Amino acid sequence: MPTPQRRQSPTTPGERFTVLDPATGEAFDETPHQQPDELDAVVGRAHDAWHGWRADPAARTTALLAAADAVDAAGTDLAPLLTREQGKPLAESYAEVARTAARLRYFAEMAPRRQPFTDGRPVRSEIRWRPLGPVAALVPWNFPLQLASAKFAPALAAGNTMVLKPSPFTPLATRLLGSVLSTALPEDVLTIVTGREPLGARLASHPGVRHVTFTGSIPAGRAVAQGAAATLARVTLELGGNDAAILLDDVDVERIADRLFWAAFRNCGQVCMAVKRVYAPARLYSHVVEALAQRAKAAVVGAGLDPATELGPVNNAPQLARVEHYTARALADGARAVAGGHRLDRPGYFFAPTILADVPAGSPVVTEEQFGPVLPVLPYGNLDEAVEAANDTGFGLGGSVWGTDLDRAEEVADRLECGTAWINHHAELSLAQPFAGSKESGVGVAGGPWGLFGNLRPFVVHRPQEA
Repeated sequence: MPTPQRRQSPTTPGERFTVLDPATGEAFDETPHQQPDELDAVVGRAHDAWHGWRADPAARTTALLAAADAVDAAGTDLAPLLTREQGKPLAESYAEVARTAARLRYFAEMAPRRQPFTDGRPVRSEIRWRPLGPVAALVPWNFPLQLASAKFAPALAAGNTMVLKPSPFTPLATRLLGSVLSTALPEDVLTIVTGREPLGARLASHPGVRHVTFTGSIPAGRAVAQGAAATLARVTLELGGNDAAILLDDVDVERIADRLFWAAFRNCGQVCMAVKRVYAPARLYSHVVEALAQRAKAAVVGAGLDPATELGPVNNAPQLARVEHYTARALADGARAVAGGHRLDRPGYFFAPTILADVPAGSPVVTEEQFGPVLPVLPYGNLDEAVEAANDTGFGLGGSVWGTDLDRAEEVADRLECGTAWINHHAELSLAQPFAGSKESGVGVAGGPWGLFGNLRPFVVHRPQEA
């Protein structure tokens, strides 16, 4: 395997594009706008690097552990830059950097073992696992580093190389991460490319790519799958969510209100598996609405670099417009904004934390993914009605049930049509668990050993038993 070289991530002369600070709405830096035709050379180098990288599992482990140490050491550079371009509070950016390093360590020593099997014949048979080749990864703007590592850590541990494209809204911290990792990884094992479309579409459909892994919206995921189909590359799609939280009639509202609020509003609600709608029993409805509204009104909204900030801005202008549209539509449909309901009158992309009551069940803020600091709360008359409403969606990422009787809550959770269900908490994931959506929320499995094997293919060897 080539010796790691201490080098900076390659830059591309020529056209560049600006990156905006969502706390001000103003440009603060720029990055290369790489052209689709440049990908041929990038993918070609990834293919060349793959031959050495896949050959030595022990060396891969050493390199990935060194990469994790390098990420930890660079946290004071990575976290502030991430906050500057993404908007999240600085403490959340440090947590994202730590999660990135932890994921590298988790996968570093996870190597597939050969698996002998028998089928009754006088043959010695064995399953061996082979990496796929160059992998393309397309990463969104809500968790740029964490979601990047969720793709490159298992892919590299399996012996693949990767070309990774971050969102044009948040390319800077990812480029810096690439530079940090380049001090531990051989050249061209992981390459970061930046640019606007059609760069991502070209990468997803590139004939030299054998696996495409994408996190983003359902429409974008369909486009990625169509592009990958041109070469029959494997796809892993982690798509949108419209997670429901069902509160049971024995729930202690004050006890769970903080957890429920932050399950919806962490990262300004820009989490694929955040709580995006709450179903509360009719007799507790007013209490639930008021408890959540109090917390929305008390939340400190500001620039992520301000230590007092609890909620940052929405990341970008198009997403802010989406949040405004869904909120205005709900209010026009007869909903009440018990807290918030409007954009804040200050520079940047700030929207007041919003709790909506009396929302019609068919309003888009309920049926679609708002992906922002807006939470509709809906009453239900009986539990079957609540479960049916929670499942009445094309999404199927996550869901949760909240109550005092845990056995009963688990029975209700088992009825949810989603990939992960929680009881009395939400959107807490272990590195060791599978992460997969049902229905339109995903294709393939990430996380844990399932994430590793998603980057491998079985190779079976049969040989006669020796006489």
